[in-house]
Amino acid sequence: MDKRISRLRRAIATRRKISELRVHRLSVFRSNSHIYANIISPEGDRVLVSASTVEPEVRKEVANGGNVAAATLVGKRVAEKAKAAGIEQVAFDRSGFRYHGRVKALAEAAREAGLKF
Repeated sequence: MDKRISRLRRAIATRRKISELRVHRLSVFRSNSHIYANIISPEGDRVLVSASTVEPEVRKEVANGGNVAAATLVGKRVAEKAKAAGIEQVAFDRSGFRYHGRVKALAEAAREAGLKF
């Protein structure tokens, strides 16, 4: 198996468990250049809140979207948007990525901004 298939296999297992819990899901995707965070409804059919490094407001504040500082900013933004939408608690879906570096920075920033998971 290559790295991509292994990551997707881990992601499917995580999403299967989260779907059993029937809670909002904070899904994270990272590429080399950017990081994206979406809060998805418990049914899995709608994106309720999103934030990423491709948003113009974020691009003004960070020069590079592929570093820990950008991930921290995206974590804060997604938590603020979630609280404004009335979402207090989510399940963290790291999409098969290791809980390390940018993924960890995004999660910790979201927790500090008041999101519970």
